[in-house]
Amino acid sequence: MAQVSLKYLLLLSLFIGLQGCQLTQQETEQQRARPEIFSHYEPDLTTQQVPSEFVDTTAVEPRPIAAPIAVNNTPLAKPRSKDLWQHIANNLTLVFQTNKHTSARVKWYLKQPNYLIKVNKRAAPYLYHIVTRIEQQKLPMELALLPFVESDFRPTIRSSEQAVGVWQLVGATAYHFGVQSDQWYDGRQDILASTDAALAYLSYLHKRFDGDWLHALAAYNSGEGRVKKAIEKNKKLGKKTDYWSLSLPKETAEYIPKLLALSYLLKHPEQGLKRPKLANKALTTEFDVGQQFDFSVIANLSGVGHNQLHKLNPGYLKNQSSPNGPHTLLLPMERRTLLQSKLFRNNFAGEYIVQKDDTLYGIARRFNMSVKDLKALNSKTNNLIKVGEQLRLSQPQTMPESLLVDYNISPYLEQHEEVIATIAVDYLVKPGDSIWSISQLYDVPHKDVATWNKLSATSILKPGTILTLHLPQAKPAEPQVPASEAMLSGIESSLKKP
Repeated sequence: MAQVSLKYLLLLSLFIGLQGCQLTQQETEQQRARPEIFSHYEPDLTTQQVPSEFVDTTAVEPRPIAAPIAVNNTPLAKPRSKDLWQHIANNLTLVFQTNKHTSARVKWYLKQPNYLIKVNKRAAPYLYHIVTRIEQQKLPMELALLPFVESDFRPTIRSSEQAVGVWQLVGATAYHFGVQSDQWYDGRQDILASTDAALAYLSYLHKRFDGDWLHALAAYNSGEGRVKKAIEKNKKLGKKTDYWSLSLPKETAEYIPKLLALSYLLKHPEQGLKRPKLANKALTTEFDVGQQFDFSVIANLSGVGHNQLHKLNPGYLKNQSSPNGPHTLLLPMERRTLLQSKLFRNNFAGEYIVQKDDTLYGIARRFNMSVKDLKALNSKTNNLIKVGEQLRLSQPQTMPESLLVDYNISPYLEQHEEVIATIAVDYLVKPGDSIWSISQLYDVPHKDVATWNKLSATSILKPGTILTLHLPQAKPAEPQVPASEAMLSGIESSLKKP
């Protein structure tokens, strides 16, 4: 019996050994067949977690973190520069093509090497906000240079085609993309409001022209229809349809080379165009007053001169904001400074008493503000709060009549409010016409064209149909008369009286 048992054990041992060899051979073959992509990874079993009852609580010095490396030749993102102009230069991506047009514009800029230094003085309060909007929407950084190409960053400039502001928006386009304009306020002169509209329009054109940014930029300058016709013409003639091959008006033919030349010189300062210095942070803060306000009252409360307030906020045409809004001001201070200022704390900050189980995060979320702003408003350096503590909140309080003065004279001009006479004109619809194209042709809001003719904004027009347009009669602009400084001084004095 013992011999049988011994024989049985020997056979069992031999079987287990053969299975072990087979498994080892299979594992070796699997390792050889492992995809190359995983060959860099070897698990570190010394760092695997084990049940807590077996953990040795002796402190172990952590391993140093390895520096990041590029994977598959993909370059690492460039660190954000502390200088805004350097940051812009680092992120310019459109291809510069050397030809007679771009070379001419490069020479033009180099003849005035201080160009950006001068224009930067006008752009400085707004440029960070523009760059931030462009980055948030993942648009080309070159778009931040368009206000320089369009208008030399002059907020109140008006072209012969009645395009207005740093982005040179015509009335119909601005209206279509949500810019408000009335007797109190022209959003085309509001740098940030017009930026939102211009970027929305450029994004639309980019999609319309199948992702070709040069076509989109050309259409922004000369009109969507004109660029489409140029492309169709080249297709019929069997020619190339890229931007450089199109036959476009002289202004548009110089427009994109000017933008690309400025971009090229920013990336290559050694060529001779002097680059300004500008901190890569917000130098101004958008502040929603929450109600109709008077510039002189805000100036008195904030300590910012009313001339400086008007210069920073050129969209406002009078000394008061419109009853219908907007009521947003750009103030010459960083957000933290604004939240800690007497202007905000004494007039616009609400209050809250800390309750049991409250946290800073919970309070900030309840009152629709960030923890960072809540801490700044209350001069906190940590997240500790205690029951019964009084916190300030960025929640505007209602102050009836406290932000208004009973006068309507702007520090810059007196507005004569009058009804503009219009004349009815019949328009015969042609093939390819749309409500949008007709509105652009006559510089009237496309929504008005639809309303006048009892149509929707997306109605398809039938050739031969007659539309009625109510166009404003041409009238010479009245001269702007500056208000009396003595009068303004008297008003300010009266505001300061108790």
